[in-house]
Amino acid sequence: MASATHDLIETTLDGPKSRRWVVEACECKELGTHRIARLGMDEALSPYRRVRVSPEGSFVLASLSGEGMILLDGRWQRVKPGMVCLAPPRVLNAFEAKGREKWCFAWIRYDEPSFVKPMVGAASPVMPSANAKEIVRIISGLRDEWEGEKEARMLHHWLELLHGTIRRMAEPWRSKEPRVAKLWADVGQDLQRDWTLAELAYRSHCSPEHLRRLCMRELGRSPMQHLTCLRMELARRLLERENDKLEVVAASVGYANAAIFSRVFNRWVGVAPGEYRHGDRSRTQCLKSTKRL
Repeated sequence: MASATHDLIETTLDGPKSRRWVVEACECKELGTHRIARLGMDEALSPYRRVRVSPEGSFVLASLSGEGMILLDGRWQRVKPGMVCLAPPRVLNAFEAKGREKWCFAWIRYDEPSFVKPMVGAASPVMPSANAKEIVRIISGLRDEWEGEKEARMLHHWLELLHGTIRRMAEPWRSKEPRVAKLWADVGQDLQRDWTLAELAYRSHCSPEHLRRLCMRELGRSPMQHLTCLRMELARRLLERENDKLEVVAASVGYANAAIFSRVFNRWVGVAPGEYRHGDRSRTQCLKSTKRL
């Protein structure tokens, strides 16, 4: 059984039978055009495991075959073939191979300091309704070029296609469900409000159950989970940029007191609010991202 979030520590474990292909921005300067720190393709077998307590950039995983587990939004979820997973920066995420079958997936890690708008934000779907094969095909083409001619122009085109594809996946709703898109835009501007599922459904002109189905399909979260995600994103920004007390931050994102806020923040982000604030300022001073997946 996967560990609870508070038990997780920074971990890089491949295991003896896993295979990896990785290209870093320091090797391929074209990656830096879109702030991609590194990308690769893994064939993972247990005990393969990654834990990133506070990653510097957005993370994208596209599962091709086999199954694994990924920690997103503070909870472990199964990743099946064809699924795409998106994780924002500076929020705990982890993933691991399970069972005896090889888990094959492609991945991308961005390099996004706190002053940069990330590819994956609070409004992005955690598991978009997308086909992982699309990302795998693009990275496979990039890999063939990198291991062959390494022509800069061709690498640039592959990366433009990859970045554009991920950007589309990370945009919630897009042209679909404009009423629900407006709902979440309005909620994002008033996170202090004590929102209920009934009110969210009323504002989107649908039943609570229909709203729940729409959100699960498009975002991979229930409406109330998505509300928490938006609140935690704003809380992270306030902790990064302001010196307000935790009571003020808690009230700003809709929590009655600092204790409740801290408990939710710790579960969702992976560290206590005070630790997050201190750690972010340390990262800002050095501006050095990790060289691991």
